[in-house]
Amino acid sequence: MPASRLHLVRHGEVDNPAHVLYGRLPGYHLSEAGRRMAQAAADHVAALGRPVSGLRCSPLERTQESAEPFAAAFALAPRLEERIIEPWNVFEGTRMRRALMNPWNWRHLRRPSVPSWGEPYASIAARMRAAMDDAWHEADGGDVVFVSHQAPIWIAHLSIAGLPLRHDPRSRRCALSSVTSFERVGDVWREVAYAEPADAGIDLGAV
Repeated sequence: MPASRLHLVRHGEVDNPAHVLYGRLPGYHLSEAGRRMAQAAADHVAALGRPVSGLRCSPLERTQESAEPFAAAFALAPRLEERIIEPWNVFEGTRMRRALMNPWNWRHLRRPSVPSWGEPYASIAARMRAAMDDAWHEADGGDVVFVSHQAPIWIAHLSIAGLPLRHDPRSRRCALSSVTSFERVGDVWREVAYAEPADAGIDLGAV
């Protein structure tokens, strides 16, 4: 039987003292606060009292580490899922404020609807929806948890809600270690809950 609910969980706070846009760069791990936030997210899902039968995470370090409390809580081995990874971005590895002071970089801002600085929103939506569809049908009942990133989760929300994918990244409702939950009836997804179980962290370096 298919899954009952799918939870998109954002990773916890990242140790990023240089305040760079880390994107898909390796070597960025959770801070101590981030580990506590990931635990709070897992505790929140466990407190729902719903069986969880599947756990998938982006292959980046911060999402794998954020999946660890879920693996412990539900006795599951996390499965790496490339389709829920952070989008690529031309500013990866830079400090955004400094990068935008360089007129040479302004060309990357010419088409925010795509966006021109990174992976197209339509591409993010397509891969997220495909991963969600597959996980839903492959589940043996119960809920499925995805541990992913801010942009993919927010784009999935916009796509499922039928809203334009173009948006101001500063306006995303997707806090660190937040939980956005969906159900599916037939071929139709619908969002059923959003929660921020963790204390606010330092949200720097998101694409």
